[in-house]
Amino acid sequence: MKSVEIAVLEGDGIGPDIVQATMRVLEKACAKQGVRTDFSMLPSGLSALESHGSTLPQETLDKLPDYSGWILGPVTHHTYPINDKRFINPSGYLRKNYELFANIRPSRAFPGVKTKFPEVDLVVVRENTEGMYADRNVLDGNGEFRPTEDTVVSVRVVTRKASLRVARQAFELARSRRGKVTAVHKANVLRRGCGLFLECCKEVAKEYPDIELNDFHVDAFAMMLVMYPERFDVIVTTNLFGDVLSDEAAGLVGGLGLAPGLNAGIEHAMGQATHGSAPDIAELHIANPVAEILSGKLLLDWLAAHLSMPELFEAAKDVERGVAETLKNGKGLTPDLGGTAHTDEMTDVILSEMG
Repeated sequence: MKSVEIAVLEGDGIGPDIVQATMRVLEKACAKQGVRTDFSMLPSGLSALESHGSTLPQETLDKLPDYSGWILGPVTHHTYPINDKRFINPSGYLRKNYELFANIRPSRAFPGVKTKFPEVDLVVVRENTEGMYADRNVLDGNGEFRPTEDTVVSVRVVTRKASLRVARQAFELARSRRGKVTAVHKANVLRRGCGLFLECCKEVAKEYPDIELNDFHVDAFAMMLVMYPERFDVIVTTNLFGDVLSDEAAGLVGGLGLAPGLNAGIEHAMGQATHGSAPDIAELHIANPVAEILSGKLLLDWLAAHLSMPELFEAAKDVERGVAETLKNGKGLTPDLGGTAHTDEMTDVILSEMG
């Protein structure tokens, strides 16, 4: 029997609930295709701080390179102290240090989920390793500086290498979809940084004559996204813009509970829902698992290509079908979707809909 190995970091808050749900769904989907899933649980988040003295302990960092695919639950990193070395943001650290350069965030309208935009089917491809994010844009320390009590200087990094590779990822993705790429930037004001990013997108476009490229300033695009979202296919942009716009896109199709994400590199990829850890409902076990489950689906697609295992493509289709049928039928939904089900109850329905 074939097998696939996946490293699992549960994270904080609702992380353990939705990650366990994802493991159940992936295990069944793979088993239907004759593939065994071997999950390796690695310590992370606040529970790892208590047991190992760090939110991302060395034990985890030593073992992660042995796995091509990882699953990460949400982490409460916004509460981690800035200057305490025990508190490492697993999400930012892993993206930067393992070159997970493309954050792929689909937004799709599902039948059964109330939305004003039933035709939306787009993907935001966000550069993931630099930009305005202070925990990953300098070699040592932090990319925000406070020269005086009343002044903060924030560094933004844009490189040709990162811009070219994320643009290439977007064009490759568009080739398997509807053949359209939209580059989003602010090159009219940030002429050097966004100017370099746009230049790289146009350079990559020459390698893909079959793909249509257009571009928007980020402020105009934000307006177009809420007026005509069905016009867009693949959107490629820098780190901060992509973070904001992908949440906006999720709001068009039902919210962050339906918003998956994949952090993709060359040697490794990490499935990770777009939303946060929601510690206020962590003990209630009512979190919507769909975003994390669909992140697992994206991971299966990536692993299928990376490991040359077409069975995983079929498993990914099963996962998406189970979710889609559950949402369409409106059974076993969690409170954010208008139901009363617990996380494990909604997961049971998804498993049932997979057949």
